[in-house]
Amino acid sequence: MSVTSALFTGVSGLIQNGEAMNVIGNNISNVNTIGFKGARTLFSDMLSQNIGNGSQIGKGVQMQAVQNVFSQGSTQSSENVTDLAIQGTSFFALKPPTATSPVATQNAAYLSRAGAFQVDNNLTLVNPDGYQVLDTSGNPIKFLNTGTAPTTDFGKIISMDNSGLITYLATDGITQNYYNTSGAVGVAATPANAATVQRLAVVTASNPTALTKQGGALYQATAGAGVSGAAFSLAANTPNGVSEKILSNTLEQSNVDMASEFVKMIVTQRAYSANSKTITTTDQMTQEVLQLIR
Repeated sequence: MSVTSALFTGVSGLIQNGEAMNVIGNNISNVNTIGFKGARTLFSDMLSQNIGNGSQIGKGVQMQAVQNVFSQGSTQSSENVTDLAIQGTSFFALKPPTATSPVATQNAAYLSRAGAFQVDNNLTLVNPDGYQVLDTSGNPIKFLNTGTAPTTDFGKIISMDNSGLITYLATDGITQNYYNTSGAVGVAATPANAATVQRLAVVTASNPTALTKQGGALYQATAGAGVSGAAFSLAANTPNGVSEKILSNTLEQSNVDMASEFVKMIVTQRAYSANSKTITTTDQMTQEVLQLIR
């Protein structure tokens, strides 16, 4: 291997291990972020140089991918009924700020595992950044309070079951109703009505590692993520309550394992130092050659 090749090999190691340290640092910094999914770096070697006799010498390392890891995070109990977690692999669906209602297709929605929701002043269920949570028709979950119908006007959410069924207490303080459709009056909480009302929507991605991060624990679908391009529907976007469950009064924590991340940090730091030593040694060899020429 030439001196120049050795230098480039060492430099590639410095650059890529530096990027890996950025990924590890981001994971550690988000260890307490609700619904955060950590990432890992995947490396591959670069095209090797043929030196004759069927021999090859590697020319360094490149970052193959930064892959999001969507393992289930631990859950933590909460006092808020609108704090939600998903037990399973699906995502909450939220309306992008530029989208119209209803959101046309499932892959047009923002996706998230962070379920710290609340009802805002417009009686719409939103996340802390104001993104509206969608129901199974692709519309924002919005309640109605006319001020003149105490048995149906929205008072407060009192329960959300594992299939996304939302029950609220009317302003009379007695009557319980189901959320029905966006911005409309609720219906009586009866078994017959439970089968027909809209619910909180979940969306699945067959390849979640292909989702792109949008910040704020939000993801957006890509062509390779396997998110359906069909419209929202009660049949397709309702949690089944078995393999996919909505857990109320619960928040999913970050899936970052601090111990594992610190081990990765030590290994990456040592790799960085080793590549730095490669460059230093190569430079010393170059100086020796120059001294011989003189």
